[in-house]
Formats: sequence, structure tokens, C-alpha cells
Amino acid sequence: MQKIAIVTDSNSGITQTEAKKLGVFVIPMPFYINEEMFLEDISLTQPEFYEYLERDADIKTSMPAVGDVLDLWNKILEEYEEIVHIPMSSGLSSTCATAITLSADYDGKVQVVDNRRISWSQKQSVLDAMALAEKGMPAAQIKEILEREALESSIYIAVDTLKYLKKGGRVTPAAASIGTVLNIKPVLQIQGGKLDAYAKVRGMKLAKKKMLDALEADINGRFAGKKVYIRGAYTCSEEEMREWKQEIEERFPGYDVYLDRLSLSVSCHIGAGSMAVLCSHQLDETGYIDYRKYL
Repeated sequence: MQKIAIVTDSNSGITQTEAKKLGVFVIPMPFYINEEMFLEDISLTQPEFYEYLERDADIKTSMPAVGDVLDLWNKILEEYEEIVHIPMSSGLSSTCATAITLSADYDGKVQVVDNRRISWSQKQSVLDAMALAEKGMPAAQIKEILEREALESSIYIAVDTLKYLKKGGRVTPAAASIGTVLNIKPVLQIQGGKLDAYAKVRGMKLAKKKMLDALEADINGRFAGKKVYIRGAYTCSEEEMREWKQEIEERFPGYDVYLDRLSLSVSCHIGAGSMAVLCSHQLDETGYIDYRKYL
């Protein structure tokens, strides 16, 4: 059986500490804040990031340096025979396309997966890849299975403030002003790897209900007859997160619900106070993967 390494990036929500527990490799995403470069979870913590965001610092997302990616791959291949590399969705960044180009020089030893995911859905792909590798599947077959599942996930995000959507040009200043006065909370969706508008409602309570309704419709519709994982994500406070987790569990009893903080590349566009819920299809090849065994 070949020894296969799983590589992802910090957009998966997997921290460096968690990566060691899982036995995977996580490339930190770079950010330029007031022209100074920081690496997620290396030289930039979540609290520090939100402090910069609150102070209206100039924050730009970036891609991992090509040299850093190649150095990591080369080091890994000294010990492993193949690599399954799972970057963030190609619909949200050119990171994936760059990795695919770089992998062409590795004679099939590096398989880059474009399965259109981010946050918990990307993290689930990492867990799936680990389980498939444990079954003895080669990297190319793991890539094929994960890409087959590319569209088998749904993410809904309720945004607490219009400030950052306005800053990023996703809503006009006039619409943001009116929305703030009316307590409008946008609900966004990620389907197929792209961030799009889904609905607008008044107040976070209705926004959370809208997300849970949408997820239930997906489970009973496009995922009907399929087993799924249900997960949550957030940029809100820990207290609000616990309440949100409880609401998800009450709406979907019988599911193991885990929550992670949203990755900073998403957070910089939506700000603090946001909540998300998502589901993804359980692979037929692996069945249910108990995340608790990795904690």
C-alpha cells in the first residue's frame, strides 16, 4: 500500500495544531495588512485579525508563495510516495489553478483536487481523503472520488453587518445605509464554490431560520435519500456560537454537529458576528466518518 500524504490550506479551518493530530499538512494562507504580510494561524491569530478588521485596516488576501508550496511538496515526497492536495475552491481563488499547473512537473505523484469547497466542506474532504487513503486507494483515485463529489455540499451564511460587503463592492453604499437602518441581514450561499446572495431578511433571528429552512430543503430535495454531514461555522462570539449549535441540533436531531470558526479569507468579506450552516454528502466508499476519533 502506498504511503499517501494529505495537504490542504488554512481555508479548510484546520489549524496547525489540529493538523498535527490529524496527520495532515496545512499551508497557511497569506494576508497583507497595511502592506505587511501575515500567515493565518502562524503570525496572525483570529483575534488579531478581527482587531485589524474593526480598525478598518487595509486587508488583502493573497495566494501561498509558489516556492513555499513546492518546498513543502518536495519535503513531503522524501517520506511519502504520493500527495493528495486539497486547496480552497477554484471558484473563490486562483490558488487551485496554480497548484494544478505546478503539479504537472511531478509525474502524477501530486494530485490536486478541485472539489469546489471551503470551510467545513473542505475540511470534510480532507477527512474523506484520509479515510480513502487508509483503504489503500492511490492518490489519483482519491482525487477522482473527491471531484465526483464536488457539488455535493451546501453552505449558507448569515451576515451580521453590511459594512464589509459594501467595502468589497457587493452592495452599494446606499443599499448598505438603508439596510443598516432596517436591520437587514443578508444570507449568502456557496454552491459549486462561488459566494452568491441567497436572501435578505430583517434581524439575525429570521436569518438563522432562513438558513435552517434552506438546508432542510436541500436535505429533503437535492440530497433526498442520501446520508449527509451537518456542520456549522461562525465569526460570532463563543456564546452565540453555542446557541447556534443548539439551534442546529434541535432542528436536525440525530446528527453529530461540529462548529469551526470561518477561515479568514471568508471572514474578511463578511466581518464578525456571522453564522453559517452546511451539509455535505457522506461518501459511499467510506460511510460515516466519526470526527470525534481525531479530537
